[in-house]
Amino acid sequence: MTDATSDTLIEAFIAAAQIKPDARFVAVSDVRASSDALADIVLAGRQMGTRLIAMGIAPGDVIGIMLPNWREWLVACVAAQQAGAVMLPIVTIYGAAELGFILRQSRAKLLFTPDHWRGIDYARVVRDCGTLPDLAHHIITGSTFAALEDAGPVDEPEKRSADDLAMLVYTSGTTADPKGVMHSSRTLLAELAAQKESRTVIADEVVLTPWPPGHVAGALSLLRFLAQGVPVVAMDQWNAQAAAELISNYDITSSSGTPFHLNGLLEAADVGEHDLSSLRNYIVGAAPVPTSLVERCVAKGLAVYHCYGSSEHPTVTTGTADDPLDKRLNTEGRAMAGAEMRFVDDDGNDVPPHCEGEIVTRGADLFIGYLDQRLNDAAFLPGGWYRTGDIGRLDEDGYLLITDRKKDIIIRGGENISSKEVENILLTHPAIADVAVVAAPDARMGEIVCACVVLAPDTVLTLEDIKGHFVAAAIARQKTPERLSVMDALPRNASGKVLKHLLRTTI
Repeated sequence: MTDATSDTLIEAFIAAAQIKPDARFVAVSDVRASSDALADIVLAGRQMGTRLIAMGIAPGDVIGIMLPNWREWLVACVAAQQAGAVMLPIVTIYGAAELGFILRQSRAKLLFTPDHWRGIDYARVVRDCGTLPDLAHHIITGSTFAALEDAGPVDEPEKRSADDLAMLVYTSGTTADPKGVMHSSRTLLAELAAQKESRTVIADEVVLTPWPPGHVAGALSLLRFLAQGVPVVAMDQWNAQAAAELISNYDITSSSGTPFHLNGLLEAADVGEHDLSSLRNYIVGAAPVPTSLVERCVAKGLAVYHCYGSSEHPTVTTGTADDPLDKRLNTEGRAMAGAEMRFVDDDGNDVPPHCEGEIVTRGADLFIGYLDQRLNDAAFLPGGWYRTGDIGRLDEDGYLLITDRKKDIIIRGGENISSKEVENILLTHPAIADVAVVAAPDARMGEIVCACVVLAPDTVLTLEDIKGHFVAAAIARQKTPERLSVMDALPRNASGKVLKHLLRTTI
């Protein structure tokens, strides 16, 4: 296996399969399960990739992978890299509105989906997207997928540079439309190498991932298996009781999740009396982390710590199991290997040491830009520094403290939700005259969507009305407001901007 970031992903996959051919990928759910060796998966993916080339897929073409944490995701990922294509992980819960936007903007030529899963008819979702002028193939898991990966010739991979676009992933931030984040083989392999270098090394590591692979965290967990041969047990939907059992049964050493995942895991372990002693590393992030939750883990002997990153810069800082307790409880850890941070004011000037400022980052694993080039000017400072939109500072020991965020997002169970997107949908409801969407604290999900609305004259509105409105809009149900606050007027400043910080204090 190689950590050389001059390699392409397919070269790293082939090398890992030669060095750790028997590394296992275990996929677990309540409807299906599989256990497969790395060498077999890479071979199947290369066979499929060879056939995709024969179908007309050319280097640089985009291939959408809208699949859960299944073996098929790995095979499709390898196939895309074998063909020199760009893999596009897509969140499986997306409705036609989100999927259609992503497929049209990315100009995806091919899309992999399940047939039906979790009540979703994917053929119907694709039909409901409307016109997709670039999509030539929609491949559904089952017999068609199996035929493409079946035994057959394997050509040499298409030649690509380590700096060519290799993965495109969409993230919702402060804008209504999701943003296409571009990563190369070099940035992705640099991230995997930095993870290996920065975190506590565990012999015979086995990872449990609850992250959907449509997100960067989930995709990176599966890429660790493909590129480094790290055994992975993957869940296609979260079940805390099942997770506790898996940790015990597979001697899981490392995992990660949001406070929602961790809290459920601890409760399930207590109820079911499951042994979690093998779990030596647990990274908790993607949502505000209550100190009381980490303290519960400490009482159980679990080495829990935080990390900080984004789709654009996957991991900027991380804690370790060896950090002092107060640092694991209250900070996001220290800079990853190769990551740089600065703290700047609104004009991009450095603030004094240990003072709060917007966090700007740089490093080998930083993305290569947005697909929509118009977004890049605002995203970067001179010198290639990425503006995260988050506010923080370093303590006297070099640990990162996040104190606020500029980005107007809601982080529900690790899922980034754009308040502007939700507001735009709410404003199409005839009963709503004015609206602002903010995060409301929630013990289970960390944050949930709260709609603060001003009603049109002589109208009424309930949460059930809002739920029906979002179903009709074909938007992922996670974005539907779960709390409603009806107000006479929204608080605004002299320029008319809604004072969301005041709204957050009243919900």
